Amino acid sequence: MIQMGLIELSGVSFAYPNGTQALSGIDFSVGAGERVAVLGPNGAGKSTLFQLFNGLLLPAAGIVTVNGRLVEKAYLKEVRRMIGMVFQDPDDQLFSSTVRQEIAYGLINLGLAGDRMEEAIAWALQMVGLSGYENKSPFNLSGGEKKRVALASVLAMRPEILVLDEPTAALDPIGAAKIIRLLNHINVELGITLVFSTHDVDAVPLLADRVYLMDKGEISLSGPTAKVFSRRDLIRAHNLRLPRVAHLAELLARDGDYRFPVLPLTIGQAKKMLLDSEDRDEIDVLAINRNV
Repeated sequence: MIQMGLIELSGVSFAYPNGTQALSGIDFSVGAGERVAVLGPNGAGKSTLFQLFNGLLLPAAGIVTVNGRLVEKAYLKEVRRMIGMVFQDPDDQLFSSTVRQEIAYGLINLGLAGDRMEEAIAWALQMVGLSGYENKSPFNLSGGEKKRVALASVLAMRPEILVLDEPTAALDPIGAAKIIRLLNHINVELGITLVFSTHDVDAVPLLADRVYLMDKGEISLSGPTAKVFSRRDLIRAHNLRLPRVAHLAELLARDGDYRFPVLPLTIGQAKKMLLDSEDRDEIDVLAINRNV
């Protein structure tokens, strides 16, 4: 059963020194083991929100708690031990000359050394599929490999929560699919809670149980992934789009070719709905073929 409130924000507001109001009265909650996506146009406040989780920023109003612990100066070390942050651009996170040194840095700060540290490094690299990369330079790796090294450096410290900014950004389709599978594996096998922002709406149904939609520093909509994407006009009003499969389903319904019982968000969902259709003849295959 999901225990609500691993991350909890209540009435949180934040303004930057130049007067920019980044967040206004935010209520936000993530339960242990959940996968939560935060969507919204550029400037919506997503990055500011994430920096409040581990005290990189402190709210001007309202409270932020992580596992019941108030996020304030006295408890920042404890809170930051629980939360692993993975940046959008791995080059902003990687700085060591070898992959091993990159992962060791955080472990040394935790007081690990010797065999325990080497075991943690080997385990983290095995988790992200990069065993044998210890002595390689992270700067000579592909974009996808760099993202996995950055993820390994955080995983090695065994956080309870992973917070990821645009985890599939700048990746080709195969690289994005690998990251999605890896993050779901981490969530299921390690029980690590996932919170991520993204503009890649096709990835959201594959990687999120719930969605928060933000705009201008406020929460516009939140709920289960399917419910949020059912608000099609609101999604588009926030300069986002539906997943491509959902848009195809819209076009088929509009042109009278086939109407799905509910809006599918993934290829797998669409396939199942087609196979489960009680009357296969209701699918006008010729009409569909004409539009290919």
